[in-house]
Amino acid sequence: MTLSEEAKSRLVDVVALQPTKNSELGERWGLENGSEVHQYLESELKEYYYRDENSRIRATPEAAELVGMADEEDVVRVPELQAQILAVLAGPDEEPQSVVSVLHDLRDDGFDADPDAVRSALRSLKDKGLVEIVQKTVPTFRLAVDREEFSVESLDEA
Repeated sequence: MTLSEEAKSRLVDVVALQPTKNSELGERWGLENGSEVHQYLESELKEYYYRDENSRIRATPEAAELVGMADEEDVVRVPELQAQILAVLAGPDEEPQSVVSVLHDLRDDGFDADPDAVRSALRSLKDKGLVEIVQKTVPTFRLAVDREEFSVESLDEA
């Protein structure tokens, strides 16, 4: 199957961004929705991609070979926001960061981003195996006695 220049360029994206989602490819390719991405993949790149057990889009080994990226397993190609996150994110032996902490570090480096975009980018990086989620619990509170057992008086501020 001979690929057009556009299809070959998009195949490079599939190889570079794997595992990826319709939304990530759609954003990169300027397509309206996931259906358009799926249609494109099925009509133009059907032989060169598959979906893994988590429904993420992955390139076949033949696809990586076709675009000259077969021997680049240690090279990480990600969108700009993800690259910026990888530059500021705490290392494996450091204290994990919250989305807000990462957002502040990005802004300190002069890169403005939306919190939802940062959260999504972190999850994409997790899907790629580059980031791990460390579950931390925060204190939660509740009354220790019934409300009927005490009364409340507010102190006036001085």
